[in-house]
Amino acid sequence: MEFTLTMMGTASAMPVNNRNQSAQVLNVHGRFFLIDCGENLQSQLVRYRVPMMKIDTVFISHIHGDHVFGIFGFLSTLDMKGRTAPLRIFAPTNFGPILKFFLSYYGDGLRFEIEYTPLKMKSPETVLSTKSIEVLSFPLRHGIDTYGFIFREKEPMWNVRKEAIAEYSLTLTEIGALKRGEDVNRPDGTTIPNRVAAYKPYAPRSYAYCSDTAIFPEETQWLSGTGVIYHETTYLKGQEDLAAQNRHSTTLQVAQLAKEAGARRLLIGHYSSRCPDEKVYEAECRSIFPETYAMNDGDVVEIPFNEA
Repeated sequence: MEFTLTMMGTASAMPVNNRNQSAQVLNVHGRFFLIDCGENLQSQLVRYRVPMMKIDTVFISHIHGDHVFGIFGFLSTLDMKGRTAPLRIFAPTNFGPILKFFLSYYGDGLRFEIEYTPLKMKSPETVLSTKSIEVLSFPLRHGIDTYGFIFREKEPMWNVRKEAIAEYSLTLTEIGALKRGEDVNRPDGTTIPNRVAAYKPYAPRSYAYCSDTAIFPEETQWLSGTGVIYHETTYLKGQEDLAAQNRHSTTLQVAQLAKEAGARRLLIGHYSSRCPDEKVYEAECRSIFPETYAMNDGDVVEIPFNEA
């Protein structure tokens, strides 16, 4: 069961060598989610062999250009490739006029439907729920409407131990109860505990994407218990004033957040063009949160199972 993240872009707004602007693709059980649509997205999808036509949902954090300039080309290429399946887009309300502009000038004859859902929540809300995953969106602090996203696997059914079926002569009804995580209570007064006859196959995984934002108290609370957090670290230690002025985060602020949220791993990106060396950002974060990994374009990360 895949839960794999591929980095399309790790730069901030200014162009730099070997980096593109913000975009990621998350593969969850064979479903592909695009997170932000920075410039040159199409080329990155081709370069890293991400199946563009399999992307069925797009999540846009905010409409600053380094997070959205790639959307026109992406939508146009899907049409040229013959897409007919609907494409869902979750984005702030101010994305609506951008989509309207695209459809007005380039949408004539578009062969697929775009299902746009505006984001306007003030605390985490579930925006998408499938059989195996739920996606929550929550507001960030960046001067314009900006949202983060949490992707969570749903709790799996329990697996019944084969030896328990024979040992207890389990009926189909009792097996169903065990799969739901229930104990089996028989008419003769005996109980077969769920944890004796069944086991949970895995602890659900979770991933959070936090794009441009200043750190704020509720963020730690909302991210609590998330296995892997991606967070922008535009500024280094000593640049707190710049970060506050531009409503971004510093390395040490983000590392402290990950520590307090109880994350297993912290992924960082959205580096300032002032410092092209991602290892500097990584080292500063690791001084507080050792399980920090600085991302580069093309990196592939397997989201690990949470501890049961």
